[in-house]
Amino acid sequence: MSASNKAARWIGEIVMVLLSLAFLYPLFLAIFNSFKSFQEVMSDVIALPHHWTFANYSYVWKFINYPRLFLNNTIITVLGLAGIVLVSSIAAYKLARTKSRLSGIVYFICIMPMLIPFQSIMLTVLKTARFLHLSDSTWGLGLLYWGFGAPLAVFIYHGFVKGIPKELDESAMIDGASGFGLFFKIIFPLLKSVTATIVIIDVMWIWNDFLLPLLMVNGSPTTKTLTLAAYTFVGQYTSDWQYAMTAMVMAVLPSIVVFMFLQKYIVKGVVAGAVKG
Repeated sequence: MSASNKAARWIGEIVMVLLSLAFLYPLFLAIFNSFKSFQEVMSDVIALPHHWTFANYSYVWKFINYPRLFLNNTIITVLGLAGIVLVSSIAAYKLARTKSRLSGIVYFICIMPMLIPFQSIMLTVLKTARFLHLSDSTWGLGLLYWGFGAPLAVFIYHGFVKGIPKELDESAMIDGASGFGLFFKIIFPLLKSVTATIVIIDVMWIWNDFLLPLLMVNGSPTTKTLTLAAYTFVGQYTSDWQYAMTAMVMAVLPSIVVFMFLQKYIVKGVVAGAVKG
């Protein structure tokens, strides 16, 4: 490698590190302020804590009933994720294997909601959810994520399935496999890398989502999520910023841990889908 290429590489790496720090700065700020008292936060929000305190975490744990809200988040995320993966993978497989104009139209309709801002339909979604008795329920909120998460998942799965040889289907049919048996025994195991990508993306989204839970499950303390609990410390006339920061750190920490352990599958799945599609 020439000297000019090495210099360009070093400059590129330095720029990426600086950009990473810029994006991570709000997270570091929240973590540092979660160890401060209210007086320290109000006096200098940027400075490091002069007196590190863990009392904020014990208070928030009890005040918001963290174990119960953690369970709510888990139920919503697992239910929403299971439905997105199951429905989207089957739909994408069927659409990719069906070569017709109708199939292309249906595929376009399936992915078109990605272009529609949620804010433009949220009132309609809220009224529909109340009509179907899905509001004020963690299970109902988990079901709603099926519809909002399916378009992107169908788009990713569809590009990957197109690269799987159709001869595999024909060979499985000769051996007696058909329908769901063929899909779950032959095709779905081949979607492991792209499924991991979808799982990570949707876990980060569903776990940390704020607006949809605010509309659907904010009516009862027993159905709230962790992100909604952090919002309870911010009021119209006074705000306990040290508790709000602490609650936010406790809310996003599980999803950050999942991302750190599984981040390698994001690039692997996206690259595999792009090559195969």
